[in-house]
Amino acid sequence: MAQENIFNITPELVELSELCRTHNRIEKDLYTRYDVKRGLRDINGKGVLAGLTEISEICSSKVVNGESRPCDGKLYYRGVDVEDIVRGFIHDDRFGFEEVVYLLMFGQLPNEQQFTQINRLLAEYRHLPHYFTRDVILKAPSKDMMNALARSVLTLYSYDPNADDTSLPNVLRQCLQLIALFPVISVYSYQAYNHYHRNRSLIIHAPQKNLSTAENILYMLRPDSKYTKLEAKLLDMSLVLHAEHGGGNNSSFTTHVVTSSGTDTYSAIAAALGSLKGPKHGGANIKVVKMFEDMQANITDYEDEDEVRGYLAKLLHGEAFDHSGLIYGMGHAVYSISDPRARVFKGFVEKLSEEKGRMDEFRLYSMVERLAPEVIAQERRIYKGVSANVDFYSGFVYSMLDLPDKLYTPIFAIARIAGWSAHRMEELVNSGKIIRPAYLNVHDRVPYMDIADRD
Repeated sequence: MAQENIFNITPELVELSELCRTHNRIEKDLYTRYDVKRGLRDINGKGVLAGLTEISEICSSKVVNGESRPCDGKLYYRGVDVEDIVRGFIHDDRFGFEEVVYLLMFGQLPNEQQFTQINRLLAEYRHLPHYFTRDVILKAPSKDMMNALARSVLTLYSYDPNADDTSLPNVLRQCLQLIALFPVISVYSYQAYNHYHRNRSLIIHAPQKNLSTAENILYMLRPDSKYTKLEAKLLDMSLVLHAEHGGGNNSSFTTHVVTSSGTDTYSAIAAALGSLKGPKHGGANIKVVKMFEDMQANITDYEDEDEVRGYLAKLLHGEAFDHSGLIYGMGHAVYSISDPRARVFKGFVEKLSEEKGRMDEFRLYSMVERLAPEVIAQERRIYKGVSANVDFYSGFVYSMLDLPDKLYTPIFAIARIAGWSAHRMEELVNSGKIIRPAYLNVHDRVPYMDIADRD
């Protein structure tokens, strides 16, 4: 096969793929017969208990008269209500992500001295090894920033003289460095893509020690390095709300699973990145923005509820947008009545909408948030309530910040690396066994046949 054709999908591969499909399909009723919780969740969305954590807690129900009933969602970082955390740093007019990093990593809210310490450490670790940008990021730039981020993380292993040391002090050092470097790698990877794949000017701004994580993202990304205070505050809030979400979310669970094998930090975090890249996990906010773009192109009046309702019904019937049958940004595996992250976001999103002159779009988002649960309830058999999740508004925020959509999921990773790091250390402190769940084989046994006798 010629070198230029090795990436082609040939008729031979299509035929072989059908063989894979035939011999890998498991009948759905078998999951019910053997009481297997698909996705490690029961029919009501409750997760199978697979471990214990002290890092964060998600609450979506409360016990009333001995019965569990849905309630407005709550999210706690190390026992502290995330809504109180947001109120605290907004009241003090400071940035919150670095405070949350300290809380998740070390188990308590930092005092002023500790807050200064974590900011100093992140600032010191915010510089890549010599020539790393030239030799790794600018060579063979990827069209996908999550892959570029994962490649860079794995390559950092080669620069670390103690890469395989899994002692807690060394892992802590590695995690803090990755938390500091994720924004730099993500932005530089985008700049490389923008230059080599889109023929735009190559602009590389060095991170500034006196700026927060959110400010540095905007400083490094924009050609003129300028941003408003509200823009930086909204991006900071997004990082806070995405920093952690319980040990059972797919990427954090991946971190626990891979860490339990005894592997190095770079491999564990690269595995988590691979999980987050998936559109069912970290890529959903891009889908929300694209869905609204399609909606705006196909409805004539943003304020006509009947027209909007009709479009939402078409989405569910697979007749609009990507024909997936989904209304992106609506519903969550755990929350039913409300997602606290979306609740916190909404008020501040409105302020940014006013600053950017995009209130018409904000009102459309608000209408869809109100109408979508009604349409879903009419069209689908559902076992719990449906509400807007954090992806519903985060993509809109990123578009108002003029962030390229290729950075939407990396920004999620820039935030969630804080939670992954905490989970990695928690697994190392408590680990005794490799995580290995059971899978039941449902294939009949068949006799071996000589090759000459096979069809």
